Amino acid sequence: MRIRIGASTFFVVSNATIAKEIFKTHDISFSSRYESGPSAYNIYRGTGFITGPYGAYYRFMRKLCATELFAGPQMDRYNKLREQEIERLLKSLMKSSREGKPCDLGLELAAMANNLTFRMIMNKRFCENNGSEAKRMRDSIVEIMELATKFGINELFGFLNKIDLFGNGKNLKDAMWRYDELIEEIMKGYEENEMNDRENEDKDMMDILLETYRDPDAEVKLTRNQIKHFLLELFMASVDSTSAAVQWAIAELINHPDVFKKLRDEIKSIVGSSRLVKESDVPKLPYLQAVVKESLRLHPPGPIIHRQCTNDCKINGYDIKAKTKTLINIHAIMRDPEVWKEPNEFIPERFVVNFSDQMNDRDDQMEMRGQDFSYIPFGGGRRGCSGVSLAYTVMHATIGAFVQCFDWKVKGGEKVDINVGLGFAGAMAIPLICYPITRFDPFLAYLPDQAF
Repeated sequence: MRIRIGASTFFVVSNATIAKEIFKTHDISFSSRYESGPSAYNIYRGTGFITGPYGAYYRFMRKLCATELFAGPQMDRYNKLREQEIERLLKSLMKSSREGKPCDLGLELAAMANNLTFRMIMNKRFCENNGSEAKRMRDSIVEIMELATKFGINELFGFLNKIDLFGNGKNLKDAMWRYDELIEEIMKGYEENEMNDRENEDKDMMDILLETYRDPDAEVKLTRNQIKHFLLELFMASVDSTSAAVQWAIAELINHPDVFKKLRDEIKSIVGSSRLVKESDVPKLPYLQAVVKESLRLHPPGPIIHRQCTNDCKINGYDIKAKTKTLINIHAIMRDPEVWKEPNEFIPERFVVNFSDQMNDRDDQMEMRGQDFSYIPFGGGRRGCSGVSLAYTVMHATIGAFVQCFDWKVKGGEKVDINVGLGFAGAMAIPLICYPITRFDPFLAYLPDQAF
């Protein structure tokens, strides 16, 4: 359908058949994005990777992500960091459990995701400053995101888009300049601390990006603003998307105790009762994988994907002109009753191999890589999410640990209120405040036959 928002016109895609046209048949024509939101006040405007057009810079950064930043060897280096941050989070929750205090699970998860992202990008600075700069960075990113959500429709698409009538634009610019000052300080610290003498196995993302920035033979000459904007996009994704995705999964598990018990039984049967579940256990935990897939189907990190057509083309018999803005409603696609039986119900079994076709009326299993266009939590085509492997890894490990280590009691009731709030990643409308009740403490010595 076609809709008008302010002075702008958009085409909306809401089923898998048309999504396939966008992501596969006409992928190259729809591989560009336009800057949504209050882009007029973005001090890095025109330098985005996630939000930028499809061109030489995007292809270069995508290749860098695939071969360096999110490649197998680099992901392996991050393994210890992920374990440490999950353990840090578990200890915080166990402290709340001992004291009988509730916790805001969303805030706890956002802190973990931010620390993990900070350490992946600049681990040396995290270690030197005991996490203080990670907190400063998180506070800066949260401020930017909160200010960005204050803009109304007319300020984005209507007659006020060039008039900062309410001062939101000035406040957003000021917040971004504070972020710029902080990230520039960190970048200069790397450049001044003999980073060229560091061992290869100790490299973090900042090392790789600055090496690429200084490389005279690089395919694309990176600018400092491009690096800053790229890191800003990564931080925004970690603060909002990853934490929201894990929080939704835990909320669904609390509301479905039978699923919770089935998942805990699987973890116990594979991992045992003497150690914490690890990333290496995940391939042997199909029900955990199914829980993650089903949660992402119901609560995708980005419910709406925006693209811009770069060439005239024909979609489903309709002429689409170049520069047409397109919204792909993956929330609707993954709840389409023509594809999914009981589409609004949380049923992980629909993703379990050899599960009866009574739920889906189909023989093939849903894929995570964007080839089955009825299941696209991270988008599809050449513009799909570059960090999908990292997102799945963090979700599996965190959710597995939460189920293994705690029972959960919701403050003020037995069920979690499943309503979507404002924000970039479809976060929960009401914060998930709950009591973690320790069932298994992996930091104590346990006998082999003890059960959790």
